[in-house]
Amino acid sequence: AKGGEWKQALRLFSMMPLFTLRTDVITFNAGISACEKGGEWLKALHLCDMMTHKKVKLNAITVSALISACEKSLQWANALQLFFSMACSKVELNSFCFNA
Repeated sequence: AKGGEWKQALRLFSMMPLFTLRTDVITFNAGISACEKGGEWLKALHLCDMMTHKKVKLNAITVSALISACEKSLQWANALQLFFSMACSKVELNSFCFNA
């Protein structure tokens, strides 16, 4: 999603089921990171909801990308809420989450 190609990255992500490709934590994290690059914090949160719905376990990379997506869109309250809710959940946070 570097170089302004975040829209294409999200388009490819959304096409995965058409090719019977399974989405997992890595592909979701890539999609969330693409949203972060494009300032699409709401889409990033939607992907997180999709992860939960599909029972894909969030990890520290997911949390960091979500927080960064909110932060870059000046959604500080949402970023803090995400951080605290993940800290209370079973997601293992690392230094990337604290620095996001």
